Amino acid sequence: MSKHMPPAHPFDFDAMRPFADDDKLKEECGVFGVIGLADAANFVALGLHALQHRGQEAGGIVCHHPEHGFNSARRFGYVRDNFTKASLMETLPGPLAIGHVRYSTAGSKGAAIRDVQPFFGEFSMGGAAIAHNGNITNANALRKELIERGSIFQSSSDSECIIHLMARSLQRNIPERMQDALRRVEGAFSVVAMTRTKLIGVRDPHGVRPLVLGRLGDGWVLSSETCGLDIIGAEYIREIEPGEMVVITEEDGVESSFPFRPQPSKFCIFEHVYFSRPDSIIGGRSVYETRRQIGVELARENPVEADLVCAVPDSGTPAAIGFSQESGIPFAMGIIRNQYMGRTFIEPTEQIRNMGVRLKLNVNRALIKGKRVILVDDSVVRGTTSRKIKEMILDAGAKEVHFRIASPPTAWPCFYGVDTPQREKLLAATMSEDEMAEHLAVDSLKFISLDGLYRAVGEATGRSKDCPQYCDACFSGEYPVTPSDMLEKGFEMKAAE
Repeated sequence: MSKHMPPAHPFDFDAMRPFADDDKLKEECGVFGVIGLADAANFVALGLHALQHRGQEAGGIVCHHPEHGFNSARRFGYVRDNFTKASLMETLPGPLAIGHVRYSTAGSKGAAIRDVQPFFGEFSMGGAAIAHNGNITNANALRKELIERGSIFQSSSDSECIIHLMARSLQRNIPERMQDALRRVEGAFSVVAMTRTKLIGVRDPHGVRPLVLGRLGDGWVLSSETCGLDIIGAEYIREIEPGEMVVITEEDGVESSFPFRPQPSKFCIFEHVYFSRPDSIIGGRSVYETRRQIGVELARENPVEADLVCAVPDSGTPAAIGFSQESGIPFAMGIIRNQYMGRTFIEPTEQIRNMGVRLKLNVNRALIKGKRVILVDDSVVRGTTSRKIKEMILDAGAKEVHFRIASPPTAWPCFYGVDTPQREKLLAATMSEDEMAEHLAVDSLKFISLDGLYRAVGEATGRSKDCPQYCDACFSGEYPVTPSDMLEKGFEMKAAE
């Protein structure tokens, strides 16, 4: 199989996701890598399956075999629909492989297979492939500079800049060229890369996006989350530290270095709230337990008299359980998710399109009728889905509907690897909490405070005003890395207080 990417072809993402929830923030990718295991690509496919929540539109795997060289496969759709086929996996032999799952940015048109990672480059000292989770905030400037110097880009992805910067580096080996390239990059990056003999993992100096190290027998594993280790039975060793690069070989194991200037840790706090799977471990803390504690804090800050606490499934469930436990109000499954919708309606009729959220969620009418209901959700972005769910609850006979949101108001876009609407489309950017409640036509709407969220993730004294431990720019408007490209496009940052 050729190491080169297959020809580009147009693909209609809007047709693929007609009922994707556009009222949720979307993580854009997950990365996974394995070295020292026979048929490593099969383990990578399993890891990507566990990370499917981080990117659901496309996936890719690159592998290396001592005799057959580099091989790759990139496909649109779910991992389970592509990388479980024996006929495909047989073309990906060898003890070293990396993979990537992708979620494209909102509104992208004419997306092509060439945009699907991992990206591959052939250098004088051999080939290398990279898979990147995050976003490069100076990609436009880098791309312009590289094109003027003769680089020919094959994709529209900011991640391809890394390959071109590596190609122009004068360093003697690929890990050093990668260090050289990443020193030019601004923004967020958790990278899993490979050469013919090495598996490489790198996190940006702020550690915005997650990356963990695991061990399976004589092999080593890198994954965006610990749930990726669990699915293949790997032992969790530790997190890759902010600003750390690990170079792993079968002979020497893990070699660690810190090639970047140290920066304050700014891990994305929304990983705790929504992006990461609840069965993952972040910073030594169970994501599920953190989300349950968010519900506890939410109940303490914003109590209300009601008969039932119901989650907006599935992401609101742990917080709803915590809210119920703290408030003493019974938790109940008032909304049921249709787990089997999948891609059944790739080409729906207009009548089916208009059914909207009802195709995904249904109200448990016998439970809801006549009740005062607290609905716990992880966030409110545009508010469109919240209104539809409220209408469904009232249609089912609820007496009152109270929203409790397990994150502060999302008033600012993310530029570090999350697909976020423009600021003017974020409900909290133009409305106060009371105005949002009136807009959604609910009996009450309350968000957890930023201090309450910090307490839930383990910061006993709340958020440090001078140097918060996490990146919370989507709530606070305080960006740890200046979004250079967006400023050139006219984005206005929050005025200094």
